[in-house]
Amino acid sequence: MTTSAASDPAHAGAHDHEAVARLLHALAEPSRLAIVHLLARDERRVVDLTRELGLAQSTISAHLTTLRDAGVVGVRREGRSSWYRLARPEVAHLLADAEHVALAP
Repeated sequence: MTTSAASDPAHAGAHDHEAVARLLHALAEPSRLAIVHLLARDERRVVDLTRELGLAQSTISAHLTTLRDAGVVGVRREGRSSWYRLARPEVAHLLADAEHVALAP
């Protein structure tokens, strides 16, 4: 009988559960999910996100910090502007899969 590494307790340490938990925690807020969806399409500045989502600048900035700390979002400086982008395109696929599961009957 064979077992996969994911189901074998002897290989449980091979997974970085802390990193996955940080990622999922960063994504576990509706406004942050909305930010990720927008950044999956194109780079944006805080002012763009504020206008598109109708949230306060301080709220957007706090969410971006959480997403940056989790490695989801990156930033590119251009003059006095900071342009945010999705640092890991795989996250967009993860969200699409999560939406599929969440909306399944």
